[in-house]
Amino acid sequence: MADEKIGLVETVSMAVGGMVGGGIFAALGIVAVAANTLAWLAFVVAGVIALCSGYSFIRLNRLIDGHGGPMTYVNRLTGRTTLAGMIGWTSIIGYVGTMALYAFAFGGYFSSLFGITTWSGIPIRVVVTLVVVAVFVGLNTAGAHTTGRLEDVLVGLKLLVLFVFGVAGVYYAQSHGQLTTGFGHLGIGPVIGAGVAFVAFEGWELLFYDQDSIRNPERTVPKGVYISIAAATVLYVLVAVVTTNLLSATVIERQADTALAIAAEPFFGVTGFVVISLAALFSTASALNATLFSAARLSKMMVMDDFLPNRLVSVDDGEPTRPLLVLGVLTAALASLGSLNAISSFASLSFITIFGAVSALAVTQRDSLVTTLIPTIGAVGTAAAAIALLYHLFTSEFPTFVVVVLLVIGVVAAELLYFERDLIEAEAEDIEEEV
Repeated sequence: MADEKIGLVETVSMAVGGMVGGGIFAALGIVAVAANTLAWLAFVVAGVIALCSGYSFIRLNRLIDGHGGPMTYVNRLTGRTTLAGMIGWTSIIGYVGTMALYAFAFGGYFSSLFGITTWSGIPIRVVVTLVVVAVFVGLNTAGAHTTGRLEDVLVGLKLLVLFVFGVAGVYYAQSHGQLTTGFGHLGIGPVIGAGVAFVAFEGWELLFYDQDSIRNPERTVPKGVYISIAAATVLYVLVAVVTTNLLSATVIERQADTALAIAAEPFFGVTGFVVISLAALFSTASALNATLFSAARLSKMMVMDDFLPNRLVSVDDGEPTRPLLVLGVLTAALASLGSLNAISSFASLSFITIFGAVSALAVTQRDSLVTTLIPTIGAVGTAAAAIALLYHLFTSEFPTFVVVVLLVIGVVAAELLYFERDLIEAEAEDIEEEV
């Protein structure tokens, strides 16, 4: 059975595929709108915070003998089951937001590539978004998943396309005198952009849920986390530099969901637009499929631990059909009804919360300067990114701020109602007796 376990290359591929799979295509435009030509710095800031959070995950994972994820860390190290459950719910909701972002981007690139805007009076993006979610829910329900080798090939092709785009774009911008550092826009923008960019660094944490399928996980997982985050950051920086230097702020703001493909036109022409658009379709689709697969299994694990209602999963050991259907409905609703900014902000806030909570927990387990300093950077960094993002939405995009806040309130209320249901029922019975 040991031969069936994956090594470092496949582990890095899984993590990089999870991050680069759809995040860069979906979130780049929003990050660029917030940070302008310093979008590259926003990705650096987010990457550093993600690395510090990764260190925190690795440290806590060692403390509990290498099994589980954020829920397990909180439960084992604090004994606070309700808090652990709420972290689990936040993870699930974060994955729903991420999948909605992928589906939204898929619909946008499809519409732009084929030049179709409506279908029977309905925006084609909405139609395509609903169809792609339904297709992957159906495939996962039937047990059809991408094989490990095929996933490695797909990830390699995506990275190759983006790397060629980045290098060729930098060369073109430099030769035409359009390449700048962007420091003229230095301010709070990169921090705000880092907040939005967090969704593009989601994916590496899934390695901690798959440790049983990894060869020598105590050594392979840490290497996989560090290498994948560093590689994704370098790639994001390249892509951000090209896009923000070749496109005006107006174009990026107007075409945020397809800015990456538009940026390829100056040096690759229409072919570049088509290639990047096709890469975006494959990437967002595969990322949606992989995230749906992982989120459904996380949901099943949470049911077994009583963190979700038992009726959500059937008694057999087959595919978690009910979680898949619930996740699919939530994803489709958010993707079709929300805006790109609202979806990306909500998804990023979810993972900011998770990464920040794990970093804060790691600070409490300190035993040296290093084990205190790095998690502290992660905790402070996530808090600063969350504050900057919410401030930006409040001052510049108030309607989006309201939507995001309402979503957060709804999620927290649902979590409290579920985990405090026994106390609420007891208090209700006391009130009835008194009446």
